[in-house]
Amino acid sequence: MLILTAGTALAVFFLRSGQVQLQGAGQPSAVPEEELIHTPPAETLYGIPVSAYAVQKGTVRWGESLATLLHPHGVSLQTIHMISLLPDSLIDEKKIRPGNSYTLFTDRDTIPAYFVYEKDPVSFVVIRLEPGPPEAWNGKKPVELRQQHASGTITTSLWESLQEANAHPMLAVELSEIFAWSIDFFGLQQGDRYRVLYEESYVDSVSTGITKILGAWFYHNQNEFWAIPFVQGGVRSFFDEEGNSLRKAFLKAPLRFSRISSGFSHSRYHPVLKIRRPHHGVDYVAPAGTPVLAIGDGVVTHAAYQRGGGGNYIKIKHNSVYSTTYMHLKGFAKGIRKGVYVKQGDVIGYVGSTGLSTGPHLDFRFYKNGSAVNPLRVEAPPVEPVAEQHRPAFGIVRSITLDALASLQ
Repeated sequence: MLILTAGTALAVFFLRSGQVQLQGAGQPSAVPEEELIHTPPAETLYGIPVSAYAVQKGTVRWGESLATLLHPHGVSLQTIHMISLLPDSLIDEKKIRPGNSYTLFTDRDTIPAYFVYEKDPVSFVVIRLEPGPPEAWNGKKPVELRQQHASGTITTSLWESLQEANAHPMLAVELSEIFAWSIDFFGLQQGDRYRVLYEESYVDSVSTGITKILGAWFYHNQNEFWAIPFVQGGVRSFFDEEGNSLRKAFLKAPLRFSRISSGFSHSRYHPVLKIRRPHHGVDYVAPAGTPVLAIGDGVVTHAAYQRGGGGNYIKIKHNSVYSTTYMHLKGFAKGIRKGVYVKQGDVIGYVGSTGLSTGPHLDFRFYKNGSAVNPLRVEAPPVEPVAEQHRPAFGIVRSITLDALASLQ
């Protein structure tokens, strides 16, 4: 047991308060309150005292470079050349992008003393222009993390419901990715409900995006779906209330957002051939160029043009039982060819209208033991459930998450 003497306890208090000075043999003692000098901290920007300089902010325009940004303000071409020689980790002239912000700090002279370029909403580089040769260092703005929540009922779309709830619009994407193996987001219905807890980052009081989902609940097709975050084996994943992983062997659909124009049928009227014939797949309508995703890990067995009407198509063998086909593609993703191994969620091609097609769409087909099955009815088993030794810890996280989500009713 650690025992603190009265003197030690006082020393710890004053060390923490910052009101100490060293005397004699290095013994700390409190500075009397009347001897303390309270100086208000100087206002700084990027760590530079604002009061000492005239500050001029700007935004990089199309075609501007270091020379066009600095030379009009009196910075010599020699200095600009020396800046261009700085390591790319500090500033890469080729990556100065239109729309990014910069700031000039000018003292009594007309030539700026500092130039600050914002690489992104968080990271920036400070370049001291004078005196002497330029020096540079990287910096980061303070990031504020806020816990947020959203809940609602879908009347038209998840996107519009989130807008009505004044929630971050990217929640639609986050939720579609978390529940991709359980919910067909192309088939959401009026009356479906959701609740979500999430963490959002802010820089300069402006949102820079969602950092993590802290828990989610979805009611769809008269079923409840839970997403409980839990770290297992150093990896943060989402599990249902029973501890089963939400990540399953296959994605629910090969596109993030689209709509189904034609389902699985043994007799469908073909819009081009004007005859009835089987359509053993699902047609997803989406704009040309929309990325098509591999619904599971596997090996590409075909990536070619099919003369029979399928146009550009890709076939993937996932295991000894399952395979999938993606047809009418505008083109293939870089590196996609026969024999290539792809991971679940990889972009393999792009929606098009090649072959016998009346417009941009994806004809997606699912095969089990070589026979076509309805992709919308495939139930894939969950993978990587919570390990038995982690069940007690998961139970605590589950209780906290479910209670927090229930409080959003």
